[in-house]
Amino acid sequence: MLRGRAALLLLLVALLVGAAGVGAHAFLDRAEPRVGSTIKTAPAHVRLWFTGALESAYSRVQVLDEAGQRVDLGDSALDAERRNVLRVSLPALPPGRYKVLWRVLAIDSHVTEGDFTFRVIP
Repeated sequence: MLRGRAALLLLLVALLVGAAGVGAHAFLDRAEPRVGSTIKTAPAHVRLWFTGALESAYSRVQVLDEAGQRVDLGDSALDAERRNVLRVSLPALPPGRYKVLWRVLAIDSHVTEGDFTFRVIP
């Protein structure tokens, strides 16, 4: 009976530690413009909100046009007040489909990356 309780306690501790580790990663929470959105006015910035704080030196975002050419202004940076918000400035974009690529390093040392598109229509 004592062995059973010890095994159960060990299992519970492992589950709690594992769950805490998973929650620490920084995943994309939301974006502006929204993921997959179609907008009539080209945005001046792309902003990405993550579920955890990021390391500024190793986190970046880029915006590409339909031809795969980079169109952002190259000033990808974390928000000065919120370490979970990454942004990049954009020039005046013509109508078209744009791809946002991001790669971030969370303060827990885990890397996550992804992409999404948005479309600007006339």
